Amino acid sequence: MILTVFMRKSPLGSKTLAVTFLGTGDAFASRGRFQSGYIIEGDGCQILMEAGPTVLMAMKRMNFDPGDIDLVLISHLHGDHFGGLPFLILDYVWETPRRRPLTIAGPRLLAERTWRLFRTMYPRASAGVDRVAKLLRFAVLEPGAARRFGKVRVDTIRTPHMVRYPSLALKVSLGAKTIAFSGDSGWTDDLITFSEGADLFICECTYFESTHLPFHLNYPTLAKMRPRFDVGRMVLTHLGREVLDRKSEVGLEMASDGMRLTV
Repeated sequence: MILTVFMRKSPLGSKTLAVTFLGTGDAFASRGRFQSGYIIEGDGCQILMEAGPTVLMAMKRMNFDPGDIDLVLISHLHGDHFGGLPFLILDYVWETPRRRPLTIAGPRLLAERTWRLFRTMYPRASAGVDRVAKLLRFAVLEPGAARRFGKVRVDTIRTPHMVRYPSLALKVSLGAKTIAFSGDSGWTDDLITFSEGADLFICECTYFESTHLPFHLNYPTLAKMRPRFDVGRMVLTHLGREVLDRKSEVGLEMASDGMRLTV
C-alpha cells in the first residue's frame, strides 16, 4: 500500500539533504539537551524523525514551522521518542491549523498510544481535535519491511531495545541520498549490514562506563566497531550523562542540539 505524502518546493535539490538535530539528549535530557528529534529536508519534502516531548519547543526555537512537516517517523514507543506528538496535535488545532493530511508512521500501537496520551493530557480538548484527527494518517512500520510514502522510502529492522514491543532502526531514502538511524538499540551486527552504504548514519550513544547494559549502545563498543561501518558519515546522538561528561575522550563525531548537516 502506498500512502500519499503532500510535498512542496524545497530550496534543496534532489541530490542534497539537510539534517537538523532538534534534540540529541537521552530520556533524562542529560546536561539540558532536548530529547529525540530530527528534521530531514530535501527533494521538496520535510520529514520529522522522532518526536520527543521537547520537539515542538525545539522546532519553534530553530524556526521550523510545524505546518511544513510532510511525514513523521517514530522508531519506538518510549516517551522520549513519541511523547511530543500530543503537543504537535495541539499546535495543529490552535496555533498552526493543519489543512492537509499528515502521515505518522511507526511501530504498531502508535496511533492508539498517541491518542490515549493526548486524551490523558487534554481530556476536554475542543471539537477542533476531531478536524485534525481526520487529517492524521497513522501507518505501521513492520520490522524487516519497506514502506514508501510518496518520494520517501523507509526500511526497518528490529533492534534489541524493547522486549514486548518492536523498536526499530530506520533507513530513509529520498532522492539520491540515504540516512540510516539506529533508534535506541543494544549492540547488534545487524546495524552494520542495515546501514551499509548510507550517506549518513545517526547512531545512539547513551553510555560510556555502563558497557554491561544490553538495551543501549555505549561509546567503547562503537569506537571498536566503527571501522566495520561502511557509511559516508557517522554522528553520535541520544547522548547520556556519561558520554557528555567524558566528551574529551570521545573520538567519534557527536551531535549537538541545533546542529545542521548537509548530506
